[in-house]
Amino acid sequence: MSVNYAAGLSPYADKGVCGLPEVFDSPEDLRSKVETLTQLIKESQYLVVHSGAGISTSTGIPDFRGPRGVWTLEEKGESPQFDTTFEDARPSLTHMALLGLQRAGYLKYLISQNVDGLHVRSGFPRDLLSELHGNMFVEECEKCGRQYVREKVIGVMGLKPTGRYCEVVRSRGLRACRGKLMSTILDWEDALPDRDLNKADDASRRADLALTLGTSLQIKPSGDLPLLTKRKGGKVAIVNLQQTKHDKHAHLIIHGYVDDVMKLLMERLGLEIPKWEGPTVCESSTASFESEIKPPPRAAAAEGLSKKDVIKEDRKREATELTDDGGGDVETLLVKKERADSPVEIKEEK
Repeated sequence: MSVNYAAGLSPYADKGVCGLPEVFDSPEDLRSKVETLTQLIKESQYLVVHSGAGISTSTGIPDFRGPRGVWTLEEKGESPQFDTTFEDARPSLTHMALLGLQRAGYLKYLISQNVDGLHVRSGFPRDLLSELHGNMFVEECEKCGRQYVREKVIGVMGLKPTGRYCEVVRSRGLRACRGKLMSTILDWEDALPDRDLNKADDASRRADLALTLGTSLQIKPSGDLPLLTKRKGGKVAIVNLQQTKHDKHAHLIIHGYVDDVMKLLMERLGLEIPKWEGPTVCESSTASFESEIKPPPRAAAAEGLSKKDVIKEDRKREATELTDDGGGDVETLLVKKERADSPVEIKEEK
């Protein structure tokens, strides 16, 4: 049975501003702006990218708030058309270009609102990635925190049990953990994953350049993370076809298809875009470990820490940062309400 991801979400009235007109820079302006972006990246010491649904539209996955977005059509009483499924979707040029930027040492951290799993399936290192709304291919043990990346979509949403159990074997070869495996996909009112949010917060504070790709930046707290970079003295560059919530804070705004922008950018940087050779998982940026989509251990579990211990440590660090920064500017980041940002047709596992 096929289910629609967007339809699987609970009813929610405030879906943001939908259907804004798209704007396109002239070819001359586009080339000039990409040259400016190239220089910003070359001068940057810590680049962080924020990705939204717009980087996946070229794969056949619709966005939410574009002219033909899911929520836009919903407001008109129309139904969206899906050209692919999660399993069949292939990483776009932009997904692969981001992997190339990371491998070349330019991109230090990636923060995504998307649930389509294409960043992970492209081979982007998971230790340098925060998926704030979850991943349709990932389920997590509620007991030990280990995550499993599957070949097929989980088919369950809203942080609910998937019907499977953790297979981690405890020390000294004792019985398996057997904790319940949970979906990582958030519903409208679900709390963001502490670990991913805290790492995204840390990276945004450290960044001297925040590059946003294909997101209208309407949803808190993910949409406000680039502002942390600016408050710390960094710059914000926005690539989107529609007006965004934070255009007034941007040092550079590029109106164009993200694939076109990233292709020009990689050419200016003299970098090749890696070829996609099928779904792979890269757990660590410090090792050349890549594998087929199989159940990989989460870092916390490998280190012998429980999920509760990790959350406690993250919250301690966050409290320290708030004290150092005065606290007032980041109150919105503590709001744990979030929206998913990448609807697509999926198939339930049988």
